[in-house]
Amino acid sequence: MNAWQIKVLIDGACPLCRREADLWRWLDRGRGRIALQDIGALDFNLIDCVLTPEQAMEQIHGILPSGAHVCGMEVFRRAYAAVGWAGLVAPTAWPLLRPLFDRGYRWFARNRLRLTGRHRACGETCTRGRQGHAGAACNPPIQEEHQR
Repeated sequence: MNAWQIKVLIDGACPLCRREADLWRWLDRGRGRIALQDIGALDFNLIDCVLTPEQAMEQIHGILPSGAHVCGMEVFRRAYAAVGWAGLVAPTAWPLLRPLFDRGYRWFARNRLRLTGRHRACGETCTRGRQGHAGAACNPPIQEEHQR
């Protein structure tokens, strides 16, 4: 059985995603309750997650130890619960507020490349690089992956 309670698939080239991942690591304090996987890493295999590159970039995804898949705001709810901060996102699950938060996240996910300035550098998803590469490596800090 895995020690982690959720494996979160993040776009490591997205500055907002990296900040969230850093916060989760800090809140977890090395307990291993949350696993983070960069969907743009060369060793990441989308096929294992039954996702296309487009689906991986569309919104945040999480995998539970059972193998079940969650996405969108549910990933945030479970990730914060895993690191002991469920109360921080509890209002996002309240019946009257849940649809608003879920819709707000979907809007953010659709626009995050534009909001972070990445849509100009690479388009909506990257078509360069290895098969199944989700475009995360198009951010300048790790752009050298495409030059191999």
